[in-house]
Amino acid sequence: MRARSKSRAVGLIAVASITLWSVTFVAPPPPVEAQQKPAEAVSSDAKGSSSAPVYKPPLRGAPGGRVGGGTRGTGREAFVLSVLAPPHTGLTVSEQPVLYWFISSPSSHPVELTLVDPQKTDPLIELKIQPPVAAGVHEVRLAEHGVKLEPTVAYQWYVAVMPDTGRRSKDILAGASLERVAMPPDLVAKLSTAAKADRPAVFAGEGIWYDAIASLNELIDESPQNAALKAQRSALLREVGLPDTVIE
Repeated sequence: MRARSKSRAVGLIAVASITLWSVTFVAPPPPVEAQQKPAEAVSSDAKGSSSAPVYKPPLRGAPGGRVGGGTRGTGREAFVLSVLAPPHTGLTVSEQPVLYWFISSPSSHPVELTLVDPQKTDPLIELKIQPPVAAGVHEVRLAEHGVKLEPTVAYQWYVAVMPDTGRRSKDILAGASLERVAMPPDLVAKLSTAAKADRPAVFAGEGIWYDAIASLNELIDESPQNAALKAQRSALLREVGLPDTVIE
């Protein structure tokens, strides 16, 4: 499902007021051993794919992190809500990357996605998805909204499930940060010779999270029955302490 609608919701103040350093919603990073342990290789199927990409976080210290990302809900609606992002500021070399988020079960509440430039007053994107909201991985393509990221800016983005649109303090929130960086010369060389199935591993190995998960999701969209690709995505998400996106 692709979020397209726009909204100038009154919840902007509530979302913007929650920083990436919120103690209440910060999900603890995975143990050091889990971050350093390479993902297990996944054999390819008839469609063809490489072993699971191994994410190597960038060495440079980047502020920010991931908020929310656990089991949340009200009443009978309990679900896992998470943004597909690392526990630190994730990097992209794309001017218009794709943002992915996940909800484990259908929701009867509206969902709002917000992209914020901390140097500007108004959000760059405010999208409201009206219920019912389907379970699964959702995407927002910045190119479809005319948004281009500037280099070296730590953008913040949030997904909020709104049980009560009149009381935004009850929002169920997940969020992360991202930054656009210049394409490293060695990455250009690697991509020029890499097969499409190897691009997720190339990006992940260079610490370019958003392009790694985007290229892997594109492969899954092209071969939705490819269990090996979905297993690769699950392994990649586990590397950064995220829950599985497979829905039984």
